[in-house]
Amino acid sequence: MKTLTRRDMIALGAAVALPSPSLFAAAHEQDWDWLLGSWDVFHSRLKDRLVGSNEWQEFSGKSAFWTTMRGLGNVDDNSLQLPAGDYRGLSIRAFDPVTGSWAIWWLDGRNPERIDPPVRGGFKGDEGEFIGTDTYKGTPVTVRFRWHEVRSKRPWWDQAFSTDGGKTWEINWRNYFTRTSSSGIALPRLAEALPEARAWDFLQGKWQVRNRRLREKFVGSTQWDEFGSTLDNWQVLGGRGNVSDIWFDGPETSRGVTGLRVYNDEKKEWLFWQLDGRAPTNMSPAMPGKFVPGTTTFLLTYLLRDKTIAVRSQWTRTNTPAPRCEQAESMDGGRSWETNWIAELTRVA
Repeated sequence: MKTLTRRDMIALGAAVALPSPSLFAAAHEQDWDWLLGSWDVFHSRLKDRLVGSNEWQEFSGKSAFWTTMRGLGNVDDNSLQLPAGDYRGLSIRAFDPVTGSWAIWWLDGRNPERIDPPVRGGFKGDEGEFIGTDTYKGTPVTVRFRWHEVRSKRPWWDQAFSTDGGKTWEINWRNYFTRTSSSGIALPRLAEALPEARAWDFLQGKWQVRNRRLREKFVGSTQWDEFGSTLDNWQVLGGRGNVSDIWFDGPETSRGVTGLRVYNDEKKEWLFWQLDGRAPTNMSPAMPGKFVPGTTTFLLTYLLRDKTIAVRSQWTRTNTPAPRCEQAESMDGGRSWETNWIAELTRVA
């Protein structure tokens, strides 16, 4: 289990509070506007990497793109029709105002427990370059994403690996995009998606939220902060996942949070990640959790300063336009609970 050092956990998106942010660079809120909407994608992929291969595979795909955190984050959901069979994948991005760069993470829906290490970079004109490190079949590689002609009718992307620290590169994937809609339209569900993966369907849509948060936890506090937020939730990964784009108005400051939930069919559990716009340089560790069978009560645990914290999120009125979530935490293995967050939702769309 990985240690979380953040102060508060938010049941709506498994988001957690962080120190106050620096001001965001508003000039970057539109960096990805050219990718808004839905696309047909033509893929050309090197069959074997880092072995001197010249054999390429060609196949089709689809992609849907949405902005998050008022432009300082975004998500795209992808369907890839590989020769060996279709699969789903997801990119999640956030802008870091400290470094002036974007981070891009990739999750392969066939391996939901792992998010690839990020590549980081930005745009110059109509070209973008993003670089990071990873391993490929046990070999350390430098990874490069490049976007080309991003404001043209057919923007395109390539991925390359380097085994010599960026001195030489092997391009192993190219994508060519053709817009089909100016809106990000959710891609169809996978027919084989398990019923458990639909547990969060009630949360899809746009919401206004009234929040009450206990000011201090586990000290017997009776002081609560009240503030509003918005929540936009939609399905991804063919119904095996969903994204929550949350914007909080106080009490410390306004900020955005992107929460990602992905269902692991094999382990029959949900995995949560979050990006807090006040510290977007790193994705949170994955937090596993499960619904209590036959209920809308969700349980997970995390570590905070070497202490195991159990979290209980009890959802009620989930079949109405006004669901309610009451979050409580326990430091004694669930023998006693302290309620520390209450969220009252009102459906907008």
